[in-house]
Amino acid sequence: MCYKMYYEHISMMCKYEIACRQKGETAMLEMFNLPYDGYLWREWFGGEARRLEDMVAGLGVDGLEVICGDDNGLEGFPRHLIQGWHLIFYADWLDFWRGDEAALTRKFATPEVWRGFYQADGPADMEAAFARDLERAAAVGAKYVVFHVSDVSIEEVYTFRWLHSNEEIIDAAAELINRLMAGKDYQFDLLLENLPWPGLRFDNAALTRRLLEQVEYPRKGIMLDIGHLMTTDDSLTDEQQAADYIGQRLDEHGELCRCIKGVHLHTSLSGEYVRACRAQTPPLPEGDIYRQFAESYQHILRIDEHKPCRTAALRAVLDRIAPQYLVHELAAGTPQEKAEAVLGQRRALGLVNSE
Repeated sequence: MCYKMYYEHISMMCKYEIACRQKGETAMLEMFNLPYDGYLWREWFGGEARRLEDMVAGLGVDGLEVICGDDNGLEGFPRHLIQGWHLIFYADWLDFWRGDEAALTRKFATPEVWRGFYQADGPADMEAAFARDLERAAAVGAKYVVFHVSDVSIEEVYTFRWLHSNEEIIDAAAELINRLMAGKDYQFDLLLENLPWPGLRFDNAALTRRLLEQVEYPRKGIMLDIGHLMTTDDSLTDEQQAADYIGQRLDEHGELCRCIKGVHLHTSLSGEYVRACRAQTPPLPEGDIYRQFAESYQHILRIDEHKPCRTAALRAVLDRIAPQYLVHELAAGTPQEKAEAVLGQRRALGLVNSE
C-alpha cells in the first residue's frame, strides 16, 4: 500500500475529534516525536514533504517534536510542522563538564577516545554544541525546547549503582543552562525533562524545586515524561497502577505542577526486567566505547520502552495536567509503525472517536 493510500485509509477508519485541547485560553498542541535527520528523511519519506504532511494530517495532530541528528540532506523538509525541539543530549556528561580526568580515564582510557566521543576538547566545546542547537531551534520557530536533566554511564544502567547524586546533576545542569541562556532573548519555552536516571526524576518535590529555583530563564517549565516516571517504581504492573502512582507524585509536587507545560506520553512497565537486573547484573558490553553504547541501547530499551498506552487509565492524568504540549513519544522502526502507535495511543485515551 503506498504512503498516500495508507494515510487515507487511517483517515477513513476514524473520525477525529481532538479533545483535551484547552489549557486556559491556550490551545494544546498535539505532536509525535521524529528525528530531524537527513538519513531518516530520505528513508522514511523519500525526501518528499507531502508524505510527512499527509502523515501528520491523517493522524489528526498539530505537528512534530524533532531532535536534530544529522541536519544535512534535509532539503524540502516541511519545517512548518516543527512545533517542539528536543535539544541534543549527552547521557554521560557530568565528568566531562567538570574536567574530571580520573573518571574519564576509567571510562574511556585516553583523552583521545573521550575527545572523539564527545566531539569536543573540553567543556567550552560542549557548551558551544548546545548553543548551536538552541540557535537551530530558534531558526525553525520552535515553540519550546526540551533539556534532559540527567547523567548516567553505561556501567550505571546495568548495575543501578549511581556515581553522582541527584543534587550534583541538577546543580550542574542549572549552571550549564544559565550559561547558555545568559543575554539571550529566545521566544520559546525551555522545558526540563525528567528521566529514570539520577538528576530530575520527578519522584522528589524538593529536588524539582531545587532545579526550578536555580534556572534563571523566565520561560522555564517541566516536560513531564510519563514513561520515565513509571520506571522509577519497578513494582508497577499495569497502566492503572501507573496512573495512581503518577497521581501520587503530582500530589506531592502540589503547586509545582503548574510548571508542567508539556507531556511526553508513552508507557514503560518494565519492572519485572529491572528487578531481574537488580538481582543479577547482566554482563556489561565489551569492545570500544562506541560498540558498548550500541549494545547498551537494546538493554536501555527494555527499561525505557516507549510503548503506546493501551487503556484509558492515563487519561485522568492528562486531564489533570492539561498540558500546553502533548507529545506521543513512541518507538517505531517505520512510518507505518509510528502511525499505528500514535493512532492506537490516541484511541486508547479517547483523543479520537472511532466509527
